[in-house]
Amino acid sequence: MRPLTFTNERNEAALQAATVFVVDDDADVRRSLSLLVRSVNLRVETFSSANDFLSSYEPLRPGCLVLDVRMPGMTGLELQKELGSHAVELPIIFVSAHGEIPMVSQSLRAGALDFVQKPYSPQAMLERIHEAIEQDDRTRREKAQRHEVDQRLAQLSDREREVMCLLAEGMSTKSIASHLAISSKTVDNHRARIFEKIQVENTAELARLIYSTIR
Repeated sequence: MRPLTFTNERNEAALQAATVFVVDDDADVRRSLSLLVRSVNLRVETFSSANDFLSSYEPLRPGCLVLDVRMPGMTGLELQKELGSHAVELPIIFVSAHGEIPMVSQSLRAGALDFVQKPYSPQAMLERIHEAIEQDDRTRREKAQRHEVDQRLAQLSDREREVMCLLAEGMSTKSIASHLAISSKTVDNHRARIFEKIQVENTAELARLIYSTIR
């Protein structure tokens, strides 16, 4: 079997830190998926029901979820909805022998990464898992970056926030001074403190930092 390839060191680190969570009521499926995932040196944990998974999963743990659609008790689609209600964005790969179009559409609209029909190609499944782990890593890094930016912005006074927004819009010192009815020197002082608190060196960096968090 062709191994998963690593595009860079960060990607490799993400795979090493990730866990593939398998939720399926069929013991044979859990066993085969576990062997498949372990064959490429990825961590895997298996669960026979959605409730078992919910009782043990910690949202801070990175990875992805390989989830059966039809299970006794809470179904895969219901588990997806439950995770969504708690803002858990763990990427989901649905697996089922019953690939009805409405079910596929519902899972994808709700944010599932993919829907794989049994029997599936082991290599195709590994590629989907790889893709899911990369997506999870990307989402977690973006959240961490936004949190860091929010912490920097929280240090600004109300006036500094006003000046910052006008700077990001490309207004000159003179225009900002006129707009806020303050002196140009005061604007320059605010700019210096903003750059220090936000940890940027110029207005272009400031604008990129601010607008990268507004998505």
